[in-house]
Amino acid sequence: MIKRPLTTGIGLMMLITLLVYANHFNNAFHFDDFHTIINNANIRSLKNIPRFFADGSTSSVLPQNQAYRPVVVTSLAIDYWLAGDNYASWFQTSTFIFFLLQGLMMVVLFKKIFDLSFKFSPNDWLALIAVTWYLLHPVNAETVNYIIARTDVLSTVFVLLGFLLYIFSPFCRKAYLYLLAIGLGVLCKTTAVMFAPLLFFYILFFEAKLSLPEVFKRANLKQVWGVLLKALPAFIFCTFMFWFTDRMTPKTWEPGGTKPLDYLVTQPFVILHYFCEFFVPTSLSADTDWKLLPSVWDIRFFAGCLFVLAMLIIAFYTSKKKRLRPVSFGITWFFLTLVPTSSVIPLGEVLNDHRMYFPFIGLVMSVTWALGLLWLKYSAMIKKELVTGCIILLLCAYAYGTYQRNIVWHTEESLWHDVTVKSPLNGRGMMNYALAELDMSNFDVAETYLKKAEKLTPDYSFVYTNLGIVEEQKGNMALAENYYKAGVKLGSKFPDPLYFYAKFLTKQSRYAEAEPLLLASIRVSPLYVAPRVLLMNVYSITGKWDSLKLLCRQTLGFVPQNPDALKYLVAADKKQNPLDLQAENIKANPTPEKYADLSLLDYQAGRYQQCIAMAQEAIKLKPAFAQAYNNMGAAYIKLQQYNEAVDALKQALKLRPDFALAQNNLVLAEEQIEAKGIKTTKLTAADYVDLSLHYFNEQMFNECIKACNYALILKPDYDIAYNNICAAYNKLGQWDLAIAAAKKGLQLNPNNQVLKNNLAESLNGKNAGGKSN
Repeated sequence: MIKRPLTTGIGLMMLITLLVYANHFNNAFHFDDFHTIINNANIRSLKNIPRFFADGSTSSVLPQNQAYRPVVVTSLAIDYWLAGDNYASWFQTSTFIFFLLQGLMMVVLFKKIFDLSFKFSPNDWLALIAVTWYLLHPVNAETVNYIIARTDVLSTVFVLLGFLLYIFSPFCRKAYLYLLAIGLGVLCKTTAVMFAPLLFFYILFFEAKLSLPEVFKRANLKQVWGVLLKALPAFIFCTFMFWFTDRMTPKTWEPGGTKPLDYLVTQPFVILHYFCEFFVPTSLSADTDWKLLPSVWDIRFFAGCLFVLAMLIIAFYTSKKKRLRPVSFGITWFFLTLVPTSSVIPLGEVLNDHRMYFPFIGLVMSVTWALGLLWLKYSAMIKKELVTGCIILLLCAYAYGTYQRNIVWHTEESLWHDVTVKSPLNGRGMMNYALAELDMSNFDVAETYLKKAEKLTPDYSFVYTNLGIVEEQKGNMALAENYYKAGVKLGSKFPDPLYFYAKFLTKQSRYAEAEPLLLASIRVSPLYVAPRVLLMNVYSITGKWDSLKLLCRQTLGFVPQNPDALKYLVAADKKQNPLDLQAENIKANPTPEKYADLSLLDYQAGRYQQCIAMAQEAIKLKPAFAQAYNNMGAAYIKLQQYNEAVDALKQALKLRPDFALAQNNLVLAEEQIEAKGIKTTKLTAADYVDLSLHYFNEQMFNECIKACNYALILKPDYDIAYNNICAAYNKLGQWDLAIAAAKKGLQLNPNNQVLKNNLAESLNGKNAGGKSN
């Protein structure tokens, strides 16, 4: 039974925790939330719940991150269903409710352990103080704010539930029903299997009343065997659950690390760091820049080993006395629960703040009980008011830290800016901050941080893909495409580099090139909806109705009622392009702007005759419409009707003399008519480079080289022009000329990574013995 004062204390603890976390409920999705929640179509229907338990790939759209955690995925699906969409506040609230429930169970467990060790009146308050400290700890804010990290919250809740059922319910203990809670915990995260060794030490310390040194005495062998027999069902069950989850985990899952021995050598110092963070949590970072230790001779390895040894000695010593055993049990809990992440399995990050969530239960138990006994020993010398004041001051300090970490986690921009400050050598952190700035259209800032990321992680495919997005937004199409290609080359195992390059190509109506990239993206990640929708659009534009029907039906198979799939399925049945349907709808309420916008969409879709027709409809309603004339001119160029293009573009410039796009299109049309070179008096070096990209995309590689040579006449130190020349010669298989161009460009700008990539392609082509000049 929980006494009324303790009940009041628990209520106050919950209220304080709620107030401290009041500023976190509107915090955004971050990092892995995107591939597990935002882009994961599986969680959008409760009908998929049985699939979660049968197929681990439903947990994420990224094959490398697909772990078997069906209970967590189910909780996300329920949140999505209750909220009606991906509203982060609902997901945050759901996680927080489990967090508070965990706090309640911790109070009950701590009080029981304290009473078993030494029953005295302050035990209730020591349990409350310990759990309040835990709930307000800034380290745990890293887990509570990170929605997909509810894997740690839920698995911990079920481990605590297993303990409470074992301790307080003789029926559950006898029938082994407490193991059901552990099973659910393992289906949240496999760290819950550490319940078995934790239960062994609980029985050893508090039921068999044996110390760690006594385990090794022959006289106690029978008792130790009895302890082992009591814990044996838990060991058997946890071993089975570990085997089962490992078998159900998709083969595509990757832990991220590649050097088990180096990882193991690094972990003692990481554990020391975790211990220090418990007391002084000032270096928290959502994505650290820690590296593996180079060898066992590193001083940090010795420091970590000495710390681990010292803690184990303390655990052995404190287990000797009944009164001190919560200290020993807490230390044991701390080390055992770190085993899954701090041993021989090399994870992608050397350390991670949310890995402290489960272990800190033991640490807060151990430290609080030790301080409580210290106060009891010197209570006559220390006034209660002073102790109370120190406790309040301590909790306020940690509460303030948590409140500030909530602010850091509020947006992508605030979170990743904090990472760039705390972890300046983390290329991924630099890139993610750049993406946050890109979302706010701060292209120059985004490019600056992406360049930093490129230097830190030159083989990171997403850096190049995002540089491509930045350059595309800035209008540097040739450079953008080279970055997209570099991203695909380095990241063909991931769907995003393929998808974003395909998206870039579709904007230029290069559907034949985009289609295989989208198919590859879907093969890599079949559950990723975005490339499917874009491929639907490509099939619709190109009239591949049978392929479109098949793709729509496949998509509706795992995302029922998906509006895009339903829309394109109707279009496939009618064999009518959505743009044609849009043209029909405009007739009901026509405006020149609607027709001009549709003509642009037709142009982007490669429907040049329809583009001209829609532009003409716009001109009928608004004769002095420069945009419509420009659209017509651009479409006539694509149709190689250059005289008609010139007439339309001159009319556009007559109406709007400063229309730069129309001016560039007119130069292009006149150049084609004259067929005797570019008029160098009309274009800048940058214009020629842009024009070279046009030729490159049209596979007119000799014309691309010619345009770049004109650019170099105006600007001899233009490394991007040399890059495009190199790329064009690569396409022509003229490796020596490509290599010569690349070397000239790199003399001008040794840091041009895209040019380095093209040079590598040239060298590989030459070494392969292909065509050359």
